Amino acid sequence: MVYLIVVLFLLIISILIGYVFAAKVVYPKRFGFEETYEIEKENGALIEEEYQSWVKEEVILPSQFAYSIYGLYFPMEGSKKVIVFSHGITYTLFGSVKYMKIFRKLDFNIFIYDNRYHGKSGGKNSTFGFYEKYDLKMIVDWIQQKVGLDAVIGTHGESMGAAISIQHAAIDPRIKFIIEDCSFSDLWDQLKYRLKVDFHLPAFPFLHLANIMSKVLTGMDFHKISPKKDVQNIQAPMIFIHGEQDDFIPVSMAYELYDNKVSGPKKIYIPNNAKHATAFRDNQDEYDRVIFEFLNENHIV
Repeated sequence: MVYLIVVLFLLIISILIGYVFAAKVVYPKRFGFEETYEIEKENGALIEEEYQSWVKEEVILPSQFAYSIYGLYFPMEGSKKVIVFSHGITYTLFGSVKYMKIFRKLDFNIFIYDNRYHGKSGGKNSTFGFYEKYDLKMIVDWIQQKVGLDAVIGTHGESMGAAISIQHAAIDPRIKFIIEDCSFSDLWDQLKYRLKVDFHLPAFPFLHLANIMSKVLTGMDFHKISPKKDVQNIQAPMIFIHGEQDDFIPVSMAYELYDNKVSGPKKIYIPNNAKHATAFRDNQDEYDRVIFEFLNENHIV
């Protein structure tokens, strides 16, 4: 009887531990939609008068997973070039606005959107690309209907958004180029790293328990989110961007992604003064130049 009580107690504790750590991953605390607008204004990344002057179209698309994806489309008359921006974890589409001027001056149509479980989009949890890659594929479907089957479509992702863009490009050959900025190379490895840094805990048993609970809560297996494996299936040109001083996602992951892209053009840009997701903020002119050179070398512009 005592043995059964002990076993039951350990089982309950294991379930609780698994849920706590899984919840931190799939139910992250998010910034509000309007809150991020104000943050970007205060940081000077969004100039309100300029942003409001841009022609834009509100777009709401039905995901195959029974929620809606909210986005904004900024048309450039007569252009067949399109770029889709995917933002990072906890944030909204306004985190993508800072990059837009680079592409507006190159005559790109632009689509920015809120990822699943963020901003004005629906979804009960965040899955780091497990479901989100199909939402991005749906957006590309919409763009082709809007611009035409001859549209030249590329993606730009930041942090989690970069991981989503990589996973999407691996299943969608319509993508002509990918700009990934500070993606993790493998979700299991990233969570293992954060568990050690943030909580001083080993992967076993905590990450294993969290993974079991993640499967229950979302259907996502941490092991299946591995951009370093996905890049092996991408032929399109890619540029890998990562701040050398990034202490959230190690810069070693950028080199791992770069090394794992075995076919098609590739380039890497590692600004030595940048931290996580600050490569553009800290090096705007150079970032602009590097992106232009990448697009020009691959005959996009």
